[in-house]
Amino acid sequence: MTSERDDYDSPWKLAIERCFREFVRFYFPHAHDRIDWSKGYEFLDQELQAVVQDAELGRRYVDKLARVTLLTGDEDLVYCHFEVQGRPEDNFGERVFVYNYRLYDRYRRPIASLVVLADQDKDWRPDGFGYEALGCRVSISFPVVKLLDYAGREAELLADSNPFALLTAATLMARATRQDMSARFDAKWRLVRSLYHHGWDRQRIIDLFGVLDWMMRLPEALERELWQNIKGLETEVTMRYVTSVERIGRDEGRREGHREGRQEGHREGTALTLILVLEARFGSLAEDQRAQILAADMEALEGWVKQVMTAPSVAAILNPPVIH
Repeated sequence: MTSERDDYDSPWKLAIERCFREFVRFYFPHAHDRIDWSKGYEFLDQELQAVVQDAELGRRYVDKLARVTLLTGDEDLVYCHFEVQGRPEDNFGERVFVYNYRLYDRYRRPIASLVVLADQDKDWRPDGFGYEALGCRVSISFPVVKLLDYAGREAELLADSNPFALLTAATLMARATRQDMSARFDAKWRLVRSLYHHGWDRQRIIDLFGVLDWMMRLPEALERELWQNIKGLETEVTMRYVTSVERIGRDEGRREGHREGRQEGHREGTALTLILVLEARFGSLAEDQRAQILAADMEALEGWVKQVMTAPSVAAILNPPVIH
């Protein structure tokens, strides 16, 4: 039996936003070593959407635009366009090419397109696009990282302190256990144990647990068993990180569901999960915002969930402007 559809888009976006430097260091070490991280960086996702909104050449999986400064000088700005692609796409190289030249046209600065392929086809490795007409040659080539190349190295990945080593292992394990929930339980428990043993701070553990939980969904009975294991682990390592944020909302939501009906439990679980993700992105919510989410019906919650990783603020989700 398969679990409900695994969703990688929002978890990857959240992880990149929270651990951006580690993302670049793990997948693109050459680029990492040329960036002056002391100058900071800026995400430009709204600008990215404005540039490419009418260039729908395929489903975007995850894309991020960041402005960074190179070590060569204060004015040496580069715009980095990152793609995490989850499935083969015939026109993928062309799409990267189109986004690159549109971004260049907007900023008139170098654009670095860097690609992570998270699909399951070992032979699909697009790394460029180009054409020639009447002696005119136009082309792009871009660095590509293939997550499948890490298969068989899960133990090495779990020992690595970079959070994207853990998420790479989680992606591989999630893919490998789609048809076997018992194996998925074992894999998720292995990942959780690794999560607790890297010495990360409280917020990082919460953020990464949220990503793991979203990537690797389990049937209800196995999820309850996992929570019991986590409670014992937290006691063992004298931490209370995951359960202190309402255990991603799902456990309490489901308990309530058994008391008042499965539909209501699912609604509350969704509301609590939404609160967790919003607080991971924007910080603590105001009491009236929490109350609004907890009181919302399922239709409203589902609409907000679709916006949670792209909206610029909590207010933009809960109180969108009225268009007359």
